[in-house]
This record gives sequence, C-alpha cells and structure tokens, in this order.
Amino acid sequence: MEGNWQDKHIVFFDGDCGVCNFWVQWILERDKKDQFRFASLQSDFGQEFLSERGLDTKVFNTMYLWKPNQYYLEKSAAVLKIANLLGGIYKLSAIGKIIPKFLSDKIYDKVSENRMKLANQKCYLPTPEERKKFIQV
Repeated sequence: MEGNWQDKHIVFFDGDCGVCNFWVQWILERDKKDQFRFASLQSDFGQEFLSERGLDTKVFNTMYLWKPNQYYLEKSAAVLKIANLLGGIYKLSAIGKIIPKFLSDKIYDKVSENRMKLANQKCYLPTPEERKKFIQV
C-alpha cells in the first residue's frame, strides 16, 4: 500500500467496472501534479471508507472523491472536482455547476446504471509508476 496518501485526493471506484477503470486510466494520464491516489470500493480500504460514513458497503455504482480530513464528494460533484483539480482545459467543466445537482446526479445515475453495457470488462494494467498511485484495488 502506498503510504503517502493522506495529503492526496483519493478516488474510490468500482474495481469491477470497465467504465470506472477507463476513467481511472484517464485521470492517471492527466494527473501531472500527482494529486490523486486510487482505491477500489471493494478493497478493505474502500470498505472502511464506506463504513465510516454510513454508506452502503455492497453497492459500488458511485464514484467518491475524498480529501482526508477535509471533505468527500460523490457522483457528479466528484467528477466536476476532479476535472477542476486536473486544471487546464478541464477547468472548463466548472460550467457543469450551472446544472442543478439533482439533474447532474440523475445523468450520472443513468450512466452508472448502464456502465456494464458501455465498456468491456477488460482490466487496465497500470505501469509500475502508475501502480504506486493505488492504495488498494
């Protein structure tokens, strides 16, 4: 387990989801400032995160972004924050904040509901350098 994660943004994702793994890879490729670490919701670390917040430990259709000792975000709020943190052109995603959260979360839920159909289930194999950014999978 990567020890230096307390000062990073932790992305919790469904480790069995092709769409989720695609987005983890997408973030990894754009994380030039080394701001993110990753853990699957199914891992012990992910289960502890869910349990400590009273969240369902058996449903993995939500992505969470956690900044230890500060906040955690879910669904569309997490996606928008990740894009903002990546900076550059991705900061334009802030325009998404004009969409009411209930509506953007509804879109997120629709994609989540169909995510297993949207991407194949092949596993992404991170490079040794990228592997250091995973807390637990």
